[in-house]
Amino acid sequence: MRQTKSTAKGGAMRNVLAALTLAAITIPEQMATAKLGGFEPQVGFYAFIGATLGFATLAILAPGASRVLTAGADSTITPIFAGALALLAASGATSLPAAAVTLAFLVALVLLIAGLLRLGWIADLLSTPIVTGFLVGIAVHIAASQLPDVMGLKAPDDNLFDRLSTLTRTASGSNPWSVAIGLGALALTFLAERFKPRLPGALIAMALASMAVIGFGLERKGVVVLGVLPDSMPMPIVPSLSFDSLRTLVPLALIVALIVMMQTAAVSRSFADQGAEINVNRDYLGLAFANLGAALLASFPVNASPPRTAVVRETGGTSQAAAILAAAMVSAVALVGGRLLAHVPQAALAGVLLFVAIRIVRIDVIVAVAQQAPGEAALIGLTAAAVIALPIPTGVAVGIGLSLLHGVWIATQTRVSEFKHVPGTTIWWPATAATPKGEVVDGVLVAGFPASLVFSNAQPFRRGMLAAIAGRPSVRLVVLEAGGIAAIDYTGAQALRELVEECRARGIDFAMARLESTRAHEALEKFGLLAVLGRERLFLSVAEAIASLHGETDRKSV
Repeated sequence: MRQTKSTAKGGAMRNVLAALTLAAITIPEQMATAKLGGFEPQVGFYAFIGATLGFATLAILAPGASRVLTAGADSTITPIFAGALALLAASGATSLPAAAVTLAFLVALVLLIAGLLRLGWIADLLSTPIVTGFLVGIAVHIAASQLPDVMGLKAPDDNLFDRLSTLTRTASGSNPWSVAIGLGALALTFLAERFKPRLPGALIAMALASMAVIGFGLERKGVVVLGVLPDSMPMPIVPSLSFDSLRTLVPLALIVALIVMMQTAAVSRSFADQGAEINVNRDYLGLAFANLGAALLASFPVNASPPRTAVVRETGGTSQAAAILAAAMVSAVALVGGRLLAHVPQAALAGVLLFVAIRIVRIDVIVAVAQQAPGEAALIGLTAAAVIALPIPTGVAVGIGLSLLHGVWIATQTRVSEFKHVPGTTIWWPATAATPKGEVVDGVLVAGFPASLVFSNAQPFRRGMLAAIAGRPSVRLVVLEAGGIAAIDYTGAQALRELVEECRARGIDFAMARLESTRAHEALEKFGLLAVLGRERLFLSVAEAIASLHGETDRKSV
């Protein structure tokens, strides 16, 4: 009993330590992310509080969600919707807060559906090069949006290229104090992350910058500060349900939700307890509740956070109690800390966001892909270019399309391969330069197709099989070694049916061996292929098929 109490006390202390560290990192980060989205800094607090309480509520009601995942305002998704919300508000269709709340509700709805329908596999549709390119593009947008504050200049809120052009022309008028504060915050945050990850470098940078503003009277020298923030919690905002609003927000919600699903899956898998079952679909439900909580607190869409979740894990947090305690601390700042933040310079927050932009660029992945798969490195460049040059939601959609096309293209490259018998064994193996010389049976062609037989490769499969048959004029039996065929769709079934019928029209018998996939067996039944092929033409091994349909025949080495 004494040991149980001691263990519980130790867990509680670890959660308190994790909460203190998490709050110290969260406060500047959430303020900076809110600023990135065009919102007042305190809205970032509301986003974190609502997201934390929402995710924790789901974790309590439906155990199985991650015990340490933290959610809140996130620099990965905020640039995606910031411009679209600003344009929607400028059009007069709705206000910026109402548009943000509506989007958060819609993202929550999409994630709720994804969780209930167990659509966790969707997160795997985006390949690593596509995600890497997307993050490069987002990093460029973050950096371009924050450079004016670092330089102490005004820049147009137009597209990225107009902003950079304006900054280039007016760079000589930069405020040296703002530049020093911004670069100092960037350097301090970077050094803390590099050498002492548990040290809240961003919070320290903000505190030192505020002291400098007060001590040296930098407001009189042109350094822009936040000003006094309201000491209160927000009033609920009625979502905008007009046709003009929803026409813009529904497709945007789908894109944002997909990115949230992708990042949530990555966080869940990266920070799961050793040996614990990962329930990504339950975490999607948690993020649905998190976005609902953010919407109820008049905020914007939220996401799972890899760095904040890492902080909880590294400081010993064992449950959602750490995040809830951190949310209570952030709530205290939101309620009584408005004046404490009055002298925080905008340049300091911009410096923190520049650090975020640098951190999300995966240099190691870019180098590895360029060295090992140069063709896929082009996907990084194309996706980054699309996100940078086009409106961000459009660029993300282009990246998603490239990822899907890449997957389909890979499937189309699967080729039929002839199998040969490995001497002295019962094994039939694909004939390649890396395998020893094998044996063939006169009048028999054994060929395999190492992929699911679907629409994207059905015709290459049929053509490849016919070409292999044409290369062996004396063939009287074709055995399809089907160990690699995991699934068959309608188009693939039709191609297989045509192949069987064409073989029989030429007087060639056809059989399948080692079809191990239950899904593929069900497809043969569903599409009527078993009736065409005959159940007696399905065998457990190639050797069994040859012995049954061709008899014992001398083999010869080739």
